[in-house]
Amino acid sequence: MHSWNDWNWQIRNSVTQADQLARFIRLVPRETEALDQLQGRLPLRITPYYLSLFAGGDENHPIRKMMVPDKAELVTLPGEKSDSLDEHRSSPVPGIVHRYPDRVLFLVTQFCSAYCRYCTRSHSVGKLTHASSFQWERALEYIAAHPEIRDVVVSGGDPLTLSDQKLEFLLSRLRKIEHVEIIRIGTKVPVVLPQRITPSLVSMLRKYHPLWMSIHFSHPGEITPETAEACAMLADAGIPLGSQTVLLQGINDDPLVMRTLMQHLMKIRVRPYYLYQCDLVPGSGHFRTPVSKGIEIIHSMRGFTSGYAIPHFVIDAPGGGGKIPLLPGYVKEINDEGIVMNNYLGETCFYPGYE
Repeated sequence: MHSWNDWNWQIRNSVTQADQLARFIRLVPRETEALDQLQGRLPLRITPYYLSLFAGGDENHPIRKMMVPDKAELVTLPGEKSDSLDEHRSSPVPGIVHRYPDRVLFLVTQFCSAYCRYCTRSHSVGKLTHASSFQWERALEYIAAHPEIRDVVVSGGDPLTLSDQKLEFLLSRLRKIEHVEIIRIGTKVPVVLPQRITPSLVSMLRKYHPLWMSIHFSHPGEITPETAEACAMLADAGIPLGSQTVLLQGINDDPLVMRTLMQHLMKIRVRPYYLYQCDLVPGSGHFRTPVSKGIEIIHSMRGFTSGYAIPHFVIDAPGGGGKIPLLPGYVKEINDEGIVMNNYLGETCFYPGYE
């Protein structure tokens, strides 16, 4: 007997073929053309739950645009390249990306329960399944051998697609490494597969504090009662939740949409963390906005909503340069007398210097 609320049923019954998708939405030519050319590229995968958020809607539904292939993704623009962040160059052993001094990214799987068309790891996710136990052991040995690593970000793919048992094995091994202070999990599961957040999963996770979680949110329409409940269960277990959002043209590149998203995240106890400029992955040009749009959105929020609700707008620099924050230009002049600034209303303010 299947159950909509069984996360394994959701994964088994995910839409992965064009003919399946056509049962739920009326495909338009630009989608059909892209679906016919998926071989060797990022596959199609949408959970029944997430599909239900846009099934029956029009072709410009924001969640549909993020999940259903479009012929625009067949075009590679100048500057776009596979592995645009050059993670391979910062990977001392398979599955580990060691770009910053005190932390590593631990890629434990290449599987997600739903594939976003702008995925920064579209060169690898969906093409392999979960990492082998041998690869995990090499990665754990690397972390154990490097005492400067105090923070491990468990990512993928999506680590919450692992079974409770595999995830606990991984967390318990990381917790045994004395110099690992913080473990973070990067996931979109509470958004696309909230059924995965079960009492047994949460009970297991709370044993491995301090444990943090970064959740990929894109649009206010994703914050359903199911997702709110999943986030409540995680927050009640003492797991601090942060959001990571990609700025996407025609989806969330509107100050009101973005402010609504961030304010709704605050209501479900998810702290807005990063707003990313869309990475230079092949076929993502139709999602990318000018950088000035992100700065404009941050400026439109400052002073008009809680500071907690304002994420850091960053570019993850091509070639592995790391995250670089971008801010509106509030500072106008610094001189011997002090600093001249503009506030959120554009009014000039002065703070004296005491050198």
